[in-house]
Amino acid sequence: MNDIELVSANKSFGGWMKRYRHRSQVLHCDMVFGIYLPPQADQGKPLPVLYWLSGLTCTDENFMQKAGAQRLAAELGMVIVAPDTSPRGEGVPDDAEGAYDFGLGAGFYVNATEQPWAQHYRMYDYVVQELPALIEEHFPVSDQRSISGHSMGGHGALICALKNPGRYRSVSAFAPITNPSDCPWGHKALGQYLGNDKSVWKAWDACELLAGATERLPLLVDQGESDNFLAEQLKPEALEAAAAAAGHPLTLRRQPGYDHSYYFIASFIDDHLRHHAAALGLSASGKLA
Repeated sequence: MNDIELVSANKSFGGWMKRYRHRSQVLHCDMVFGIYLPPQADQGKPLPVLYWLSGLTCTDENFMQKAGAQRLAAELGMVIVAPDTSPRGEGVPDDAEGAYDFGLGAGFYVNATEQPWAQHYRMYDYVVQELPALIEEHFPVSDQRSISGHSMGGHGALICALKNPGRYRSVSAFAPITNPSDCPWGHKALGQYLGNDKSVWKAWDACELLAGATERLPLLVDQGESDNFLAEQLKPEALEAAAAAAGHPLTLRRQPGYDHSYYFIASFIDDHLRHHAAALGLSASGKLA
């Protein structure tokens, strides 16, 4: 059994908001994750899980503290798991200049192949394999999973779903980095984690992955129209074009006046939770349909 250590626990909407620390064999460091266990978790029946991937500079705490997802999750009977956004700790390399968009807090949910990043920066394997196995070992959850995220984490959610047909029941994203092969954040991260061969980057780019997707899992994306990063970094029109070319179902909602913040996420999180609940077979009564 892989050990986990309780860091904190807070009662929330009849359930529990908890944080745990564990040793990651994939990332070669200690990691902390947050988990919301709704009140139905005490009833013994395994519950489905929504994995949430956060954006640049975030930890496991941002979503759980700011999105306001626990109320509806408690009603639906949905477990939510939020990992950190990168490996951390002694010996884990960081950006040489301490920049916010690379290194610590900026794992980009890829498996790095370049040094000195390759030993620790394998967030894709951690999110897709190691963490779900740990969650399913220690908590009253099923193997029914959905995935969502914001910005860098929206990119992560999209690629995790597109690269793993059948693993997730649903996927959604808020203001995702849709085409990292063609934006400054992506150039910096993919270039250093994966090397300068841009053909390698395609395996980590949602727009590129759509062309060969073998599963038509519908994509739900919300994008604020007053997002400061919209034109240069996020490029939802690229995702729209790629989905249209591939005949892949996409619901892209452009939200007037909304920015890139958690005020935006909190405004529409209920829609996303209901989207995932429907795919996971959860009813509004908190019971499996």
